[in-house]
Amino acid sequence: MLHESGTGEVVSLTDRTTTLRYAPVAGAPRMIRLIAAEGPDVLALLRQRIPDWSVVTDLAAGQRLLAAGARLRRHAHTMHRDLRADPPSPDWARARPPAPFSFTACDRPPEALLEAWREAYPPGHPDHVTADDRALRTELLQPLLSGRVLGPLLETSALVVDGRDRVVAGLIVNDRAGTAWVSDVFRRRGPAYAGLGGLLLRRAVAGLAGRFSLAGLAVTVGNPAQRLYRRLGFEITETTMTFALS
Repeated sequence: MLHESGTGEVVSLTDRTTTLRYAPVAGAPRMIRLIAAEGPDVLALLRQRIPDWSVVTDLAAGQRLLAAGARLRRHAHTMHRDLRADPPSPDWARARPPAPFSFTACDRPPEALLEAWREAYPPGHPDHVTADDRALRTELLQPLLSGRVLGPLLETSALVVDGRDRVVAGLIVNDRAGTAWVSDVFRRRGPAYAGLGGLLLRRAVAGLAGRFSLAGLAVTVGNPAQRLYRRLGFEITETTMTFALS
């Protein structure tokens, strides 16, 4: 599972002992990025002023929040590929899945993606989600597909379907404030589906080159997919921790 990065207007908060500065995260409702924090009561001040929000921050501030009792939601790397300095091979644009699989547009309802998405993140995976199917459809997949979070869906998004027209893999790419943001890439488990995620990514990166200067993604620490992203030219640019304030 992918996501994160980008800020908006900076807000400053001060009480008798603590001062902090934060900004909303672009495309992520009810999430802020903590820019600076001084004093002993950072977590208490955040909970007082923006309860039920989430906060993303660097490792140093994250360790302080963790020690204060904040609930860690995600520890992740942000990765980017410079599409101008490091353009992809033209061959990537001609990538095709082996029979009986084929590419199709990412224009299906979220329930069509749900089975493959669930299988991609089983129990024990760093990005496993325990929410029910309804919550996944309405709170995760639909907001990404509709462009409601992370920005408009790009046509480089795509699905892979099998011979029975079932979705077996998918790639969701959004225009996040001018960065081509790989919001999610997933595939069903098993040898028959190996390589489909990389195939989707190579095709997408080729399609983005010339239109975007930068492609980005976030990967949870411990997710083995990070090795694939490195092979495809994505480099770590930041490591963050995300906390729930509730």
